[in-house]
Amino acid sequence: MVNSLGTVLDPKKSKAKYPEARVIVLDDNFNTFQHVANCLLTIIPSISGQRAWDLTIKVDKTGSAEVWRGNLEQAELYHEQLSNKGLTMAPIEKT
Repeated sequence: MVNSLGTVLDPKKSKAKYPEARVIVLDDNFNTFQHVANCLLTIIPSISGQRAWDLTIKVDKTGSAEVWRGNLEQAELYHEQLSNKGLTMAPIEKT
């Protein structure tokens, strides 16, 4: 009888990377700077007030800004929450 307990995890699969994604806010003509910065502060974890403001300015000046990058599941959550607050969002970009 062969004991297969030693091969429970396939080494190739266990080293596979989890899917990652980017959350991108787009510029629009109706959200105020303060609203965008406040949304980023309340939804994106560990973001500083200065970083939220810098990203808001980048959205205005360049048309978009990546506000978060990480695992796909979290990206979907943040994307949905920001969208529900009225921010204009790019489709989630898988990396």
